[in-house]
Parts: sequence; structure tokens; C-alpha cells
Amino acid sequence: MGNNSADQAFPRSARSQVRHTSGESARRKSQRARPSSAGYMVVALTIALILFFAVWWGLASVGDEAPWVPAGLAASVCLLVAFSAREVLMRRAWTRYLLEQDQHEHANRERSSTKGESAKRMQSSGVHAAALRALQKQSAEADAANNGAEAHLDLFHACQDYLANTDEALRSSSLSSESRIAIRSGQEKVRALQKHHMLTWARDASLALTHEAQQKGRMSDTIETANRAMDCLDTALKVYSGEPELEASKLAIREFVASVKVAHWVELAERAAFKGHYKRAIERYQDALFYLSRETVKEDVRAAGSERIMREIELLRARVNNNRKSGSSDSEVVS
Repeated sequence: MGNNSADQAFPRSARSQVRHTSGESARRKSQRARPSSAGYMVVALTIALILFFAVWWGLASVGDEAPWVPAGLAASVCLLVAFSAREVLMRRAWTRYLLEQDQHEHANRERSSTKGESAKRMQSSGVHAAALRALQKQSAEADAANNGAEAHLDLFHACQDYLANTDEALRSSSLSSESRIAIRSGQEKVRALQKHHMLTWARDASLALTHEAQQKGRMSDTIETANRAMDCLDTALKVYSGEPELEASKLAIREFVASVKVAHWVELAERAAFKGHYKRAIERYQDALFYLSRETVKEDVRAAGSERIMREIELLRARVNNNRKSGSSDSEVVS
């Protein structure tokens, strides 16, 4: 992810100039396979045809009078999805291709000369200004478009790359004082962008996972998904420890997990009570009280929940006592 964003932040034109200055590099480049949309479309058409004949054969075998109609619809939907995904897949393929070309070209260079060349490229204040403008443009586009949380994580890594390169340039003794001032000013702006995109990624990713957790049917799946949301927040907190927004989001998810656990045991207790298993219902309510007192819950919610559960327990105990007095008993086996 970080490499893709770095490609965008530092324009490819600078790298292409280096590539074209060497005939040997150009020859190596021509030998490597380039991404082709033709191959992608051949595969897509092949899959669509396979899907068409599979659906047609399946429907024809069960006596459908017009099996080619749903078969054609299924193949058309497959092709529409393939056409829609083609641009995204080809852009990623080209990014990967360019990165592999860069790595191949730099593999035969000495490590010391690589570092020196990187420092020379970054010593120009014009290059820094162009890279900063590119980052700012991508940041504005990511904020304006709703492309998901991963776009913000990519920009966070692009900012990391920018700061690492400028730190290397600042260690050079050949920089003028004006260039140093310009680079440091750019670093401050990029650090602000870096923090913004990390917090945005953590917020959007955790919100999406929390919403997904709310749709789960089983308690274990709900808690597992909510814990993944907390992992996103923990990742951001490792970089920006003590950030109030992250801490507040993490607290909200903990309260959500606590409410899920308590609601689960309360539901089990209500089911047991409905079936007349009063002793088991009392035990389930006590389990709910345990989680209510142990998990992260607001005090007013804890007090109200405890009061309600205790009231239900007292009612169930009264029913058990009434059954004993009347000679009947709770015939359940308490596990």
C-alpha cells in the first residue's frame, strides 16, 4: 500500500528520465511482460462463455424451454462486472509493473551509490515542492471522494515516504539554508496530512467494522468483528498515543461489546424463564450481572441494568418459593 502511494506522491517522470538514459535498462524493460487489458478481456470472455454454457446445460437438463435466456443474462452480468473492474485492476497492474521495473533497475547498483543518488534527487527544493503539491492534491481528492478507508492508509504511507526522503536530504551538507527552510516547512505540512489520514483511516475502518459487527447473528462473530475494529484503533494509537478521538472510539466499541455480552445472557435468561426453568433463568441473569460489573460500561447504564436484572431475579426467586409451597418443583436439571 505504501509503495503505491509513494508512486503517486513522487511523479514517475523523474524515474522515466533515469530509465531512458541507459540503453541497457531500456532493453531490460522491453523484455519484461507489460500489463495488457487484452489478456484480461480474453479471460473475462472465456469465463462468461463457460458460465453461459454451464447455466444453459443445467437448465436444459431439467427441461427448461428457454435455457439460453437466463444463461445469456448470467454471462452478461459477468461481463459487466469484468468491464467495471478492468480499470481498477489495470491501474494496479501498471503500478506493480513500474515498481518491479524500478527494483530491477536498482538491483545492480551499489547500496552506497543508491543512497547518494536518492539524496541528490531530493536536494532540489523544486522536487520537494512538486512532491508536496502532489500529496496535497491526493489528500484533497481522498477527502472529497468516498473511496473507503484504505485510500487514507495509502496516503499515510505516502507521507511516511516523503518524510523519510526529506530526512535523508537534510543530512546532506550541500544543501543551502533556503532549501533547508523550505524542506522543513514542507515536512510540517506533511506531518499534519499524515496525522489527518491516519485518524481518518482509523475512524472509517473502525466504524465500518462496528456496523458489520452489528449485523452479525452470533455473539462470537459480533465480538470478533468488534475486536477487529479495536485493532484498527490500536494501530493508530501506536503512532499517535493518547489521541482523544481514538480513545473515545475505543471506549465506545468496548461499551458495545459489553452490551452484546449482557444482552446475550439476558436473552438466555428470558428464554429459560418463559419455559418455566426459573433456576436456570436466575443463573443466566447472574451471568449477565457478572459481565455488567466487569466490562466497560457507563455508570448510569450499569446502575440501571443492574437494578433491572436484580428485579427480575427477585421475581424468579419468588416464583421458585411459591412452587415449593404449592408442592410443585422446577424439574429442570441445572447445568
